[in-house]
Amino acid sequence: MDSQEVLSLYESVAEITHQMLDAARAADWELLVKLESRCSSQVAVLKREEPHVPMTGDVREHKVRIIRKILEHDREIRDITTPWMTRLSALLNSTSAERKLAKAYGGSRSG
Repeated sequence: MDSQEVLSLYESVAEITHQMLDAARAADWELLVKLESRCSSQVAVLKREEPHVPMTGDVREHKVRIIRKILEHDREIRDITTPWMTRLSALLNSTSAERKLAKAYGGSRSG
């Protein structure tokens, strides 16, 4: 793998993270999970191959710009998903507590 192929992989990750951001904005959690899996696969290749590819000058600067874009996408995705995950966790905890109470007290009462 050469430096241009590494840059291409970084560009691919940037594009996927942009699509992930669009999915998060649209609350399309299923698509977000699928894209995250694709992104993880690309990152795994980078982790495996990039250490063997020397980069200098303009190539390194280009890589840094791409990484900043990826990190910006990631931050925005987290800004969207963190509150959603907090609400989901509260809902799941509430549902779990309701089940425990229902089990402890013999089910729900009819009014």
